[in-house]
Amino acid sequence: QHAVRNQPFVTSHMVYVVWLFFVMMAWNWNVWLIPVRWAFPYQTAENIHWWLLMDYTCDLIYITDILIFQPRLQFVRGGDIIINIFVFQMDCISMFPMEIFYYFTGVNSLLRFPRLLKYMAFFEFNDRLEAVMKKAYIYRVILTTSYLLYSLHINACLFYWGSDYEGLGSTKWVYDGKGNSYIRCYYFAVKTLITIGGLPDPTTVFEITFQLVNYFVGVFAFSIMIGQMRDVVGAATAGQNYYRACMDNTIKYMTSYHIPKEVQNRVKTWYDYTWQIQGMLDEQELLVQLPDKMRMDMAVDVNYSIVSKVALFQGCDRQMIFDMLMRLKSVVYLPGDFVCKKGEIGREMYIIKQGEVQVVGGPDLKTVFVTIRAGSVFGEISLLAGGGGNRRTANVRAHGFANLFILDKRDLSDILVHYPESQKLLRKKAKRMLTRDIKPEEKAVGRETSQVIPTRPETPKLFKAALVVTEQAGIKGTFTKLKEGYKPEEMKVSKKVRSIYTHSTSTIHTCSILLPPKKL
Repeated sequence: QHAVRNQPFVTSHMVYVVWLFFVMMAWNWNVWLIPVRWAFPYQTAENIHWWLLMDYTCDLIYITDILIFQPRLQFVRGGDIIINIFVFQMDCISMFPMEIFYYFTGVNSLLRFPRLLKYMAFFEFNDRLEAVMKKAYIYRVILTTSYLLYSLHINACLFYWGSDYEGLGSTKWVYDGKGNSYIRCYYFAVKTLITIGGLPDPTTVFEITFQLVNYFVGVFAFSIMIGQMRDVVGAATAGQNYYRACMDNTIKYMTSYHIPKEVQNRVKTWYDYTWQIQGMLDEQELLVQLPDKMRMDMAVDVNYSIVSKVALFQGCDRQMIFDMLMRLKSVVYLPGDFVCKKGEIGREMYIIKQGEVQVVGGPDLKTVFVTIRAGSVFGEISLLAGGGGNRRTANVRAHGFANLFILDKRDLSDILVHYPESQKLLRKKAKRMLTRDIKPEEKAVGRETSQVIPTRPETPKLFKAALVVTEQAGIKGTFTKLKEGYKPEEMKVSKKVRSIYTHSTSTIHTCSILLPPKKL
C-alpha cells in the first residue's frame, strides 16, 4: 500500500512524520505506564490528578489523529484509492471509554488497555522514519534494544505483582520491600530472562511456576532478540563486507599473477576512493533492481542538469535525453590516469561529474594546455563520427581523482533509431562542428572520410531501370528483352558500357533466384 495525500492539510511527508512522533509517544505512555501503575504502588490519591492529566492529554492526541489526520490519509489498492477501514476501526476501538467503570472500581489503569490497540501508529512511524534516515540501521539497533528493555520491564512488573501476592518479604524468593522497588525488581528480571543465575530458590508452588515460566520465556525472548540484532548488524555491514571480499579477491588475483606493486597500489587506491565516494563499487548493481520508470526518475534528478548544458544535445527530443541518461556509466579515474590519448578511436563522450581533467601535450606529455572542471563535457563529436569512429586529437589526463560519466557510441545509436528528428539535428550539428576548423582544400576529402551518421546510398539508375523492366515483363521475359534491346554488335558500345551491362544482367539473375517476382 502506498500513501496518497489528496488534502492540502497533509502536504509534507516530514510534517506527517513529526505528528506520528507525538502519536507514538502517547501510545508509549500507555504501553509502559499502564503495567507500572497496575503493579507498583506509584499511583496514589495525592498524585492521581497528574496521572489523569497525562492520560487525557494522550487521549486528545488520539482523537486529533483520528478526526484530522487519518481521514486525509488514503491508500492505493488494485488501482483504486480507498481509505484503510481496518486502521480506522482499530482506532475507534482504542478510544472506547472504559473509564466509565472508574465509578465502580476507582482509577484502575487496566481499564485503559484499549489504548494499546493503536499500535499501528507506532509501526508506521518506524517505517516512515527509516525511509528518511541516512543510516536507518542505527535506529533499528535502538528499536531492537527497546524491545528487549520492554520485555524486562513487563517481567519486573509481574515479579512485583507476584511478590505482593505472596507477601513482600514472606520468603527469600520474593521482593523484600526494601530500596527502590522498580530497580530491584528490574534487576531480578534481568537475571531471570538472561538466565544469569544466582537467584534464590523458589519455595511455594506459585513461586516455582512463576520461575519456570520466566525461564522458558527468557530463553525464547533472548534468543529472538540476539537473532534480530544479528540480522540488523549483518544488514548494516553487508555492503562493507562485499567491498572487503571484492578487494581481497582482487589482491589475491594480482598476487597470483605477480602484478607489479605499483599497479597493485593503484588498484587498491581505486577501491578505497570509489567506496568512500559512492558507498558502492558499481551503481548499476543497485539501480538494476528498480523498475525502468524509477531508474529514469533517478537518472533525471542526478544527471539531467549536467547533460542539458551540452550544446550538442540542445534542441533534441526531451524523451531522447531521458533515455540517454539511463545509459550513462560512472567511472572513477585516479590521479595521472589518461582518459583518452591522441590518435585513439573515440567511441565515448565524457561528462565530468566530480574532479578535473587536463589536456596535455608536448614531448613528455607534461605541458598543460587547458584544465576542464566539473560540469564540462568533452569527446562528444566521437559519438556521431562515422567510418569506424573519430580519432582523438588530444591527450586528456585526470588531475587528481576524477569521477566521469561515460556515454557509449553504441548506446546512443540504439537510442537514435527511435528519434529520427533528433538524429537529423545531431547530424547537422556534428557536420558543422567537424568542418569548422578544416581548411577549404581539405573539406572535399573530409566529406568522404568523416561522414557523420552516414546516409543510405542510393540505388544505381541502371539497376532501377532493370527492376522496372522486370516488373513489367516478369522473370521469364526480362532476359529476352535485355538481349533484344542491348546487342553489343548492333549498338557498338564501349567496353565500359558492356561491363556495366554484364554486371546488371548477373545482378538481376541473382535477384530472380533469391526473390519471387512480387518481392523483386
